[in-house]
Amino acid sequence: MTILLVGAYGQMGNMIAEVAASRGHSIAAGVDLITGSAPFPVYSSLDKVTEPCDLLIDFSAAENLENSLVYAKDKGIPALFGATGMSDADRCLLEEYASYIPIFYTGNYSLGINLLELLAKKAASVLGDSFDAEIVERHHNRKKDAPSGTALMLADKIREGCAEEKTLVCGRHGMVGARDSKEIGIHSVRGGTVVGEHEVGFYGEDEIITLSHSARSRKVFAVGAVKAAEWLIGQPCGKYGMDDYFKEIIK
Repeated sequence: MTILLVGAYGQMGNMIAEVAASRGHSIAAGVDLITGSAPFPVYSSLDKVTEPCDLLIDFSAAENLENSLVYAKDKGIPALFGATGMSDADRCLLEEYASYIPIFYTGNYSLGINLLELLAKKAASVLGDSFDAEIVERHHNRKKDAPSGTALMLADKIREGCAEEKTLVCGRHGMVGARDSKEIGIHSVRGGTVVGEHEVGFYGEDEIITLSHSARSRKVFAVGAVKAAEWLIGQPCGKYGMDDYFKEIIK
């Protein structure tokens, strides 16, 4: 598999290149606005890329999404995205272009986190509304968005497992009154160099169940992304996520 890597000089870009090489793949070319050095050509924009590639991987910024989608569509290649802070409009773009090419997107490429999501959904369905669900996420002090995309994904999975509709409450402050049973609380912590920690707590009468995941290196995200890219090759047009990939690996 030959890869066009957008955001080649970023932390994730470097790790994806490393993981891809370890799995027998190659980076045909990269794209990045900043300068640096790499064992493959890196261009300042997609329109300068001439190397053929099998797939586009973009871990740059949500602002670059449409450019990458247009390029992938024009070349007829699958595209995998990992930018954080995707807006509703961005997600609509992904859906639109999925009519033309295979697209993979998730807010977190860690296989462990995606297993945590499945466990959280199952716990919510078993425990029912007699348990209060709360999510705590911790990240480094440079992270721009809050709550994290992963925390929102976890909340969605809990919602899927619940019998009644749930409302997200992001942090609490002041005299907010007693907790409503229909709430899912999300709390964001920012500090230091924390790569990413997520904890899902189910609080019932006289008992607490806690599910958690801690990423010790961003490499776990790169490994998951490259494995997802391998799976994406050969898939028909459509928008895919980790649920689709997991259906294959946990048969």
